Amino acid sequence: MGILSGNPKDEPLHYGEVFGIWTNLATNNGLIAAYQTFFNHTGDDELKKLIDEAVQGMEEENKQLEKILKVNGIGLPPAPPERPEARLEDIPPGARFYDPEISASLSMNVAAGLVACSQAMGMSIREDIGLMYGQFHMNKAQIGVKLLRLNKIKGWLVPPPLHVDFPDK
Repeated sequence: MGILSGNPKDEPLHYGEVFGIWTNLATNNGLIAAYQTFFNHTGDDELKKLIDEAVQGMEEENKQLEKILKVNGIGLPPAPPERPEARLEDIPPGARFYDPEISASLSMNVAAGLVACSQAMGMSIREDIGLMYGQFHMNKAQIGVKLLRLNKIKGWLVPPPLHVDFPDK
């Protein structure tokens, strides 16, 4: 039996998997802090729910990612401190993030996360790592659909030029 046969959890990680997992954890840590700030700036209750859902999803991802790094003797990336709660009314209008900006930022991050998960799935040689990223991908896609729907309903979506003229046949 070779080194890459048997239980996938007993197989070594390759450097790409280590870098991907470590980077994913570092990115999630930064996004959680940013989303906590966004939560303080948000006035829309539906957007607050999606922010909270996104944070909970990243925290769940982080538990799995941290466990893999620790089991493999890899140091964890630094994490910023949790952001304190603030009242929306206490944030000056010129210093505020507005709901459409927050939603656009979340949408952009979800899109980037989908690409990163796809890349991690494609380079993984350990089945458990590939499957984990497949699960992360599915969760991000679900949040992305909810954000898209909210953006459409609230009128926050700024579409690219729409192709509405069809050539005559």
